[in-house]
Amino acid sequence: MSGFFLRRGRPLPSLIVVLAIAVMAGFAVIALLAPWISPHPPSAQSLMMRLRPPGTEGYLLGTDQLGRDVLSRMIYGAQISLAIGVIVMVLTAMLGVAIGLISGYFGGWVDTVIMRIVDIWLAFPFLVLAIALVAVLGQGPDKIVIALVLSGWPGFARPVRGEVLQLREREYTLSARALGVSPFGIMFKHLLPNIMPTVLVLAAIDLGYNILALASLSFLGLGMGAETATWGGMLASGRNYVATSWWLAAFPGIAIFLVVMSSNLIGDWIRDRYDPRSPFRAARNQALAEARANRAATTAKITN
Repeated sequence: MSGFFLRRGRPLPSLIVVLAIAVMAGFAVIALLAPWISPHPPSAQSLMMRLRPPGTEGYLLGTDQLGRDVLSRMIYGAQISLAIGVIVMVLTAMLGVAIGLISGYFGGWVDTVIMRIVDIWLAFPFLVLAIALVAVLGQGPDKIVIALVLSGWPGFARPVRGEVLQLREREYTLSARALGVSPFGIMFKHLLPNIMPTVLVLAAIDLGYNILALASLSFLGLGMGAETATWGGMLASGRNYVATSWWLAAFPGIAIFLVVMSSNLIGDWIRDRYDPRSPFRAARNQALAEARANRAATTAKITN
């Protein structure tokens, strides 16, 4: 079963998925408790303590070139990264899903116009478009959220539109239409619940993309500003000290890797759990069929 177990017909996550969920939950708890668990203010400077290695008394992960505590900046960086990542994920999903529903359900010229706009949007690489929008809008968390939402909504719109094109011809959709249900009622009451597994997969993966994009913008100096503790900004400031002070870039890089990898693993698990074409679903159905056959054979023997 490739690391999956069956319990009441439902696949349980493998150990690596459990670890991914634990990593995401751990970072979420750290972000929520940042003001209480941070040992130092993230912007507090002490030139007497600059570039101290990990393990220095009072500075578990060392200090940077301005004497700021790396651990404190990591904790507040988690708060900013996860907050912006989740907000962008929610807004992008809402916008992309709504556009995909409208495009797939109405079809015709509406679908043609929307899909041509999506094609134009997708012609620009996601990060390049985000950089251009941030450069135009300016720095700040609200500007970054707007830029990432405007850059990422086609990633939801196109898959949702493909799902709706299939579901709009199903019997329950045709029946609702025959009963006089409004188009928006059909879309949000009948179609949306059936495409939620796809939306959840896209949302889980999009969270990792958003955090990586935020780190990339901060690394390029287009993020939250030099005074704000962000993982990408820490990477940018530590790149000049890699040979002598490796911890400045290593710890934020590891944090970004763990969060992005965990979100992708969770997204893959959600897809395997709900996708009817998944090999795990096929194995589950085969196991259930064999169990039913064994019970039937046992019942027949007892009856005879």
